[in-house]
Amino acid sequence: MEVIGNLLNGTLVFSTALIFAALGGLISERSGVINIGLEGFMVSGAFFSAITTHYAEIAGFGGFSPWLGLLGAFLFTIIFSSIHAVASITFKANQVVSGVVINILAASSTFFFVKLLFDGSAETPLLTTVFHKVTIPYLSDIPFIGNVFFNAYPTTYIAIALVITLFSYLFKTAGGLRLRSVGEHPSAADTVGIKVNRTRYIAVILSGSLAALGGATIVLTSNGNFAFNTISGQGYIALAAVIFGKWNPIGVMLASLFFGLAQAAKDQLQIFDFAASIPNEFFYMFPYVLTLLVLIGAVGKARSPKALGEPYDVGKR
Repeated sequence: MEVIGNLLNGTLVFSTALIFAALGGLISERSGVINIGLEGFMVSGAFFSAITTHYAEIAGFGGFSPWLGLLGAFLFTIIFSSIHAVASITFKANQVVSGVVINILAASSTFFFVKLLFDGSAETPLLTTVFHKVTIPYLSDIPFIGNVFFNAYPTTYIAIALVITLFSYLFKTAGGLRLRSVGEHPSAADTVGIKVNRTRYIAVILSGSLAALGGATIVLTSNGNFAFNTISGQGYIALAAVIFGKWNPIGVMLASLFFGLAQAAKDQLQIFDFAASIPNEFFYMFPYVLTLLVLIGAVGKARSPKALGEPYDVGKR
């Protein structure tokens, strides 16, 4: 039971970053803009959270430093998400190519600035103040379930609350209906007075900032610093979670939990004796192989927004 409990709790830890990033991808793609740049936004979030937290520690903010790091990731990643928005919406560039460029630009520029700021070091200094797991009174005392679900990092609770909030916004409010209409039939939305490109701009910029929270989560809970391999393809797994979750916040969360389970299983399997005879590379590639298999199975079954990837010329209906 202890192994199962650790596996499930580890699933929540690994899933949190994926949930943030996948929700970011969902918002962008619901508005009709493909977001391949989730990896780059996560890298940006990881970098800015590490930098902000590091200098907040130096300034003496103490326990508030990780929260400032989370805020820094959210705000400063607007730099990268705005680039994607301008390229995809204003200049109508190929959205897939733009996303790939964001991934390359984020990875290279953040690595450059790390070396510049820290005297040629390939990683930021180890943070002394990071998030620690928070237990919910009474609920955490429930045998087995309490330790698994009510003993988690603050970011996990935030991610779950965000899923509920976004689901309610998309399917229960007029603003959510407008966002979905822009992604399904932009010309019809334009006809009734919805500002298509403005809505898409907001969605893409918010998308990058939410995905950045995923990168920040990894730095501020698991890693404690930023390096070139901090994200290691998590953004692409988040993109798969968007597709597997059928562009629905609840589905995206469940898909993220599934992929998080695969990563947690990787760590748990390595503690058994039989794991010594299996190359470590096998365990590291397991989540990515699973992602590929899931995408193959999802082809033809998940319906994306109808106008996904199609630029819109304002006034042309």
